[in-house]
Amino acid sequence: MQDRLKVLVIGGGIGGMACALALHRAGQPVEMIEIDPRWNALGAGLTLNGGAMRALADLGLLEEVKAAGFASIGPVRLCDAEGHVVSEGSSAPIYANGIPNMGGILRPRLHEVMREAIVAAGIDMRSGVTAERFEEGPDRVAVTTSDGGVRDYLFVLGADGLFSRTRAMIMPDAPKPRFTGQGCWRAVVPRPKDVTATWVYSNGTSKAGFNPISDALMYVYLLESAHGNPWMAQEDWLPLLRARLAKFGGHFRTIAEELGGESLINYRPLEVILVTPPWHRGRVLLVGDAAHATTPHVGYGAGLAIEDAVVLGELVGLIDDVETLFPAFTARRFERCRTILEGSVKIGDLEQADTPLAEQRALSASLGRVIREPI
Repeated sequence: MQDRLKVLVIGGGIGGMACALALHRAGQPVEMIEIDPRWNALGAGLTLNGGAMRALADLGLLEEVKAAGFASIGPVRLCDAEGHVVSEGSSAPIYANGIPNMGGILRPRLHEVMREAIVAAGIDMRSGVTAERFEEGPDRVAVTTSDGGVRDYLFVLGADGLFSRTRAMIMPDAPKPRFTGQGCWRAVVPRPKDVTATWVYSNGTSKAGFNPISDALMYVYLLESAHGNPWMAQEDWLPLLRARLAKFGGHFRTIAEELGGESLINYRPLEVILVTPPWHRGRVLLVGDAAHATTPHVGYGAGLAIEDAVVLGELVGLIDDVETLFPAFTARRFERCRTILEGSVKIGDLEQADTPLAEQRALSASLGRVIREPI
């Protein structure tokens, strides 16, 4: 790219770090800023399906992620509310080069793996800093940051999440995140030795499951209808989640007892956004959740963000001007992101309507085929 000016990545989460690493691997100088002065990740577990694993392999991070997380072994089990298995699906690898088809990792642990890669690559990172103004030039963009600096960049990536400040700055009329009608509970508990892949329980009104994220731990989630988007006070999360899990048998009897202050319990209303193209204004481009935040129903929010990085890194090596690069990137990404996002939301709609599990699984399987397609 011209002049070897740096690219600025706004946001130090999974998507932002993935973009910085992909650009660095492509030979493009890059710099990052992150508003959190601690540059930390919050949250419990994270499901990584095969497409996300493939994208991590493209970034050169797969082995580190596998070592820090868990690659699924054996069947995915679908159960009734009491834990009786009603169907099974394979988690066997379908990609080449040892790429797992499914797995999981503690979200802060993935953040740590990626942060170590950022540091090892020598990528400049300023924490406790955000962008306050963009001033476009003919071949660069001047960015004023909250630490008082003004620097020129080749272009800027807004990777600052669902509630992106970058999006609000460059697209004040863009849609706001939309509540889907569901809430998601998450926690981390010890992993029984018989849990080597995902288990999903359904009782008709809510769905709960668990997925290994390390040799010692598993990630637990519960999806439920949340009409009116009620407020869930953090001090109530533990008893509220225990009460909800009491509606299930099987493993959940033990899980409910094991929940405690160290379980990283959190609750979030599920909100989505899909920005209609273009995803850029001038030399500022939205990526990841800032452009296409989805629900967790097919475990692919992080995967889509990492894919964005892989595609952008590929295109930066092929296209020399931003005027061509940004539309080419969006053309590669929009329909895939839209299909997965809308399909994920539809699964949530089916859950809220108490649609038979077979119909939900059929839609999930169709999205799985989309995910497996080349990016």
